[in-house]
Amino acid sequence: MQYSRVMASPWWTVAVLAVVAVCGVILAFSWPTTPLGPVGAGTLVTVLIAFVTLGRRAPDGSSRAAVFVGILVVATFALVSVAPTLAVFQSLAMPAGWVLATTRRAGILSSAAVATAAAAGFFVSLGPSWATFASAGVTFVFSLTGSIALGLWIWRIAVFGAERARLLDELTAAQDELAVLHRDAGSTSERERLARDLHDTIAQDLAGVVLLVQRSRRELASGRLTDDTLELVEESARAALTETRTLVAGSAPVELTSGLPEALTVLVERFRRETSVVVELSVELDSPLDRDAEVVLLRCAQEGLANVRKHAGASTVSVSLVAEDDAAVLRVRDDGRGLDPAALPDGFGLSGLRARLALAGGTLTVASDGGTIVTATLPREVRA
Repeated sequence: MQYSRVMASPWWTVAVLAVVAVCGVILAFSWPTTPLGPVGAGTLVTVLIAFVTLGRRAPDGSSRAAVFVGILVVATFALVSVAPTLAVFQSLAMPAGWVLATTRRAGILSSAAVATAAAAGFFVSLGPSWATFASAGVTFVFSLTGSIALGLWIWRIAVFGAERARLLDELTAAQDELAVLHRDAGSTSERERLARDLHDTIAQDLAGVVLLVQRSRRELASGRLTDDTLELVEESARAALTETRTLVAGSAPVELTSGLPEALTVLVERFRRETSVVVELSVELDSPLDRDAEVVLLRCAQEGLANVRKHAGASTVSVSLVAEDDAAVLRVRDDGRGLDPAALPDGFGLSGLRARLALAGGTLTVASDGGTIVTATLPREVRA
């Protein structure tokens, strides 16, 4: 237990001065009837000097603290020897002993020493008699019992305060650690988001560029290369460049200035031109979606069409966006070779879409009925 700051408190200075003043008044009224008045005055002056030089600067459990408590014990004996009413000095000596104690045992011993000194002072001031013995005994018992009870109660409060301070320190440390973990989690989440955006935009555009270049080489080898094919290559490369600049700028990596239906129309038309696959688009919304929902659903359409281009071998594809209850449902259906939904490969494709939808409160299902059906269901308002 550390109490050095308590003794240095201004309140302790006020308490010491108040007790010494009360004892001084009592001594002044007792002076004509006692020959030990000078002893009492000198004792009070000694207590003040000891408090200033030792008590206020004594670390808990130090030799200076022990000397100061010893001075208080001797002062108690001296003052009560001068006048029994000066036993009020115990109201200072006993609490000071508890404040400077480092253990409960030390506090109890200091209280017992002060009570014993007061009892001995009664025998000096009143003389040895049964009345003195009774008076000293009663004072000893009540003073010691009250001091120990009050000291243990204060000690318990001090222990509670120390424990509370320790818990607050641990809580502060835990909060600091949690803040670090949140920052790390935020960084990880941002990296995952960037990886998904790169896959959903730039990677798909570059994959399209590769396929178009391969197509151009075949047409060049057969002498059928046209400017339309080169125009598609240039358009896809420019789209990849635009998406890259958009990601670097930190804005949404998709153009939705005219709404999701128009963005789906552009996406489907570009897919048709790149793959020569017949694509049907159907949009049935009774009201516009918020921008976050539009971004997520557009990414789902991009990934669905990218999977059709890479894996399905389909000749026709249908993309539909409809409103069902409080949700928007996007379906990408193809007539390709299909797949086993239970054996979906790992990667940033469908798994990334599922994670993106889960963050927005939506779901992703994959089914096969000869072809493949990818269904994304998303609330109309994406949750934060």
